[in-house]
Amino acid sequence: MTGAGRARKFASLAPVTLLAAAAIAGCGNDDDRQATAPSSDIPAATQGDSPANQVAKISGVVHVHGLGIDPAGRELLIAAHEGLYKLPVGAAEAEPVSGSSNDFMGFTVVGAGSYLASGHPGPGSDQPNPLGLQASSDGGASWQSRSLLGEADLHVLRASGNRVYGVDSASGALLVSSDGGRSWQQRELPAPAFDLAVSPGDPERLVVATQGGLFESDDAGMNWRGLAADATGLLTWPEPGKLLMVDASGNVMASSDGGEAFKAVGTIGAPPEAFGSGNGRVLAAVGGGLVLASTDGGMNWTTVVEPE
Repeated sequence: MTGAGRARKFASLAPVTLLAAAAIAGCGNDDDRQATAPSSDIPAATQGDSPANQVAKISGVVHVHGLGIDPAGRELLIAAHEGLYKLPVGAAEAEPVSGSSNDFMGFTVVGAGSYLASGHPGPGSDQPNPLGLQASSDGGASWQSRSLLGEADLHVLRASGNRVYGVDSASGALLVSSDGGRSWQQRELPAPAFDLAVSPGDPERLVVATQGGLFESDDAGMNWRGLAADATGLLTWPEPGKLLMVDASGNVMASSDGGEAFKAVGTIGAPPEAFGSGNGRVLAAVGGGLVLASTDGGMNWTTVVEPE
C-alpha cells in the first residue's frame, strides 16, 4: 500500500468504526467494556516556534509514516515514503540520514542509534520487495536485513527491548518476536488492525487499534480483551500512566488506565499520518511533511518541521 493509500484508509475509519461498533455490540462478550466518552472541552493545535526557537524545514517529503526520538542525541527521526530523515536539536533543516530512499512504512526506535524498519525498496534498489525487517545499529546510516526479506511488509512496527511486534499489511497477521526480530510467531488479531502500542512498563502488554475498536493483551497477543468498540485511532504510550490516541479527525485523547477510559485533551487540527513519542515529547505528522510536537501530553502542539 502506498503512503497515500494508508492515509486514505485511516481517514475513512470514522464511519467504518461506527459500523463495526454496532456489529460488535450485538455479539460482544461480558468482558467487553466501552470507553468513557471523551470531553469536548479541548484546546486547539497551535503554530509556533520549536523548543529550539525555530521551525525547521524539510524538502522532498510527501508522506510521513513513522516518528521517533533517539534517546542519546535527542534527534527527531522522520521515517518517510522517501527515506529516513533526522533533525538534530537546534538544526534548521531535517536531512536524509543516508543515501537510502527506501519507503519506510514501519519504523521504531529500539535504543540509542538502534532502529528497526520495514517497507519497500527505493528507486534503483536491487533488494527484494517487501523489505521484511531491516535493522540499523548506527543511527540509520546503514541497514541490514534481519528477517522476512521478500516475505512481509510490516506497516505497523513496535519494539520494547527484544520484544518486537509487527502487523503484516499483506496478510493482516500479527507477528511477534522475542529475540529482536530474528524469529517470529504468528498470533491471531481480534479484528483487522492498523496500529498498536506497547506498555512502557511491560513488553508483554499491548493495546491494538482495529476496525472494531480497541483491544488489549497481557500475554503478547495470545489472548485479547475488548476495551472500546466505538473508539479507535493511532496510538502511542509515552509513559506507564498515559496511553495516547489520535483519531481520524486529529482529536487527541489520553487514558490513565491503559485504554479503559479516555479524556479528550487536544487536537492536531488535521487527520494524522503518524503518531509517536520519546524523551518527554509527543509527536504527530499531518499531510505534506508537517510535524508537530507536544511537551504537555498532547494538550498543546507546536510546529517543529514544515515543508520547504
